[in-house]
Amino acid sequence: MTHSHKLTGKQLISRASFCFGNLGHSAFYGVMSTYFIIFVTSGMFAGLSKTVANKLIGLITGLIVSVRILELLIDPLLGNIVDNTKTRWGKFKPWILMGNIVSAILLLILFTGIFGLAKYNWVLFAILFVIIFVTFDIFYSFSDVSYWGMVPALSEDSEERGVYTALGAFAGTLGWNGLTIIVVPIVTTFTYLATGHHRQGPAGWFAFAAIISALAVICALVVCVGTKENYNVIRKSAQDKTTIREVFSAIFHNDQILWPSLAYLLYSCAYVVTNGVLFYLYKFVIGKPGEFWIVGVIATIIGFCTSPLYPILNKFIPRKWLFIGGQVCMSLAYLIFIFARSNVLMMDFGLVLFNINFAQLVTVLTLTDAIEYGQLKSGQRNEAVVLAVRPMIDKLTGAISNGLVGYIAIAAGMTGSATAADMTGHDIRTFDSMAFYIPLVLAVLSIFVFLFKVKLSEEVHAEVVEELKDKLAQGELTSEASTSSTGLKEETIYAPTDGELVAMKEVVDRDGQPFPGKGFAIKPTSDKLYAPFDGKINFTFGTRHAFGITSDKGLEMIVHIGVGTVNMRGEGFNAHYNDGQIVKKGQLLFDFDRELIRQSGYEDWVITFFAQPHNIKATAGFTPGKLIKHGDKVVTVEFK
Repeated sequence: MTHSHKLTGKQLISRASFCFGNLGHSAFYGVMSTYFIIFVTSGMFAGLSKTVANKLIGLITGLIVSVRILELLIDPLLGNIVDNTKTRWGKFKPWILMGNIVSAILLLILFTGIFGLAKYNWVLFAILFVIIFVTFDIFYSFSDVSYWGMVPALSEDSEERGVYTALGAFAGTLGWNGLTIIVVPIVTTFTYLATGHHRQGPAGWFAFAAIISALAVICALVVCVGTKENYNVIRKSAQDKTTIREVFSAIFHNDQILWPSLAYLLYSCAYVVTNGVLFYLYKFVIGKPGEFWIVGVIATIIGFCTSPLYPILNKFIPRKWLFIGGQVCMSLAYLIFIFARSNVLMMDFGLVLFNINFAQLVTVLTLTDAIEYGQLKSGQRNEAVVLAVRPMIDKLTGAISNGLVGYIAIAAGMTGSATAADMTGHDIRTFDSMAFYIPLVLAVLSIFVFLFKVKLSEEVHAEVVEELKDKLAQGELTSEASTSSTGLKEETIYAPTDGELVAMKEVVDRDGQPFPGKGFAIKPTSDKLYAPFDGKINFTFGTRHAFGITSDKGLEMIVHIGVGTVNMRGEGFNAHYNDGQIVKKGQLLFDFDRELIRQSGYEDWVITFFAQPHNIKATAGFTPGKLIKHGDKVVTVEFK
């Protein structure tokens, strides 16, 4: 898809703000999902006997796993709360900011060991830990669901959504992997400042958590200030309120949520489990904890390359194959970790392969497209609910990782002051099976799931949006804004291009079926398209062949270029505007390649129809067969 316009300052700020938001958000998730449990096993219970400490470590890891699995049922409800939120700032921003602030405060309390309570009353400590951790997880989930739920609200264009998602994933890679680089230096430095000892102690872990928590709150503020939700006819046409029953129905009756989610679950479980024990690999198996920073450096460099490359690669490679290619690289990395870890260069190469992955990007975009897929099937547009699925999976795999790290730490004696010299052959085999063998199987299984079960490709999504367009034309989708007005208004529509006026009943699709809806068409003699009245561009279809525009008086229209052109995937359509832009009558909006359209086997007719035909009460002045120039009066519409 090509665009002839330059990005506006607002668009650049929006993209940059969304991107920066995930830097702190992802780093915060890394602290809570990976490094908190390392703190629990190595620093939280400092000063207690090893026997008591191991019991408390087992208790905490067990509680974390149990709580997070139970909370999987809560996340869709949180998404429903977000979907049903209405504020002057939109439905996402309040939860992004509040979720980050509350979860940051609670995380800091956890990193104090609840102020050392376990030393005095471990029963009260366990009770308070559950309460604090559940509350913490809920507010973090509010933030996570809202952040990724913003993607379909920021743009209706699949390509633009891909840009936002790629930017978010890019910053997330930096946030997540950057922790690997800075964790040991920060924890060691602040521990030394507090105790005079060069080790990783409780004071250092608290400082580490405080720095990342502050970063997360700052990044949340940037997202709230720098982005803006777009409201368009498709979003408004969906059912506003959803019940608890409808929340789960939106997930379990949408196969293109379930299958991508299963593939992502298999991938995420493998990735997070392995990532969670790499510190132990370097400290207890390889015996070189000081080289652990290499893991973060390699992952960060690869992240710099893969995320920005995604939108470019996706122009030539369908996202299904990008997902599968990443999983193949991941599987090869496991083979290197198992059979060649004594070779430094091979280990580094394995880390490169391990991080060449587009799974999160592909999954988020597939789930985002599943929103329109679900809307077409059920009439519900559950943005935050659908995109709550990925955070649910992350929480589940994070719980598995926490439980595994705790299990390995206790079973292999990797607690307290233990070193690599204390590890036995049995300990190493236990580590390998959980860290590499089982994840390898999961990575391979994810390939088969995505290959054979995920059907919602970019092309299929374009067809789904086209069907939604047809439903709009037929009046089967209604928006609250369109039905709540009182009284009649009048709007004059001017020709958007040069050509011959054609009555709507004469327009047929490639199957010979009449084009649905009320409106008119033009057999164009020009390859340029102009605004039919003063108004605002609501959205552009991802395939660039149609856009929605609302007049200053509130008349909602769709301008559709060509018949069957959805299959051209945007080729030959050049926009001269941005979604959300205010336009004036006669302003150039599009160039379209009429010759390419006809060579592709499609009609080049320009079809203009009303998004809410039931609100149209009368039309006057339309003359079929009349030759017109753009800007000439075509019809006067009386509407409610």
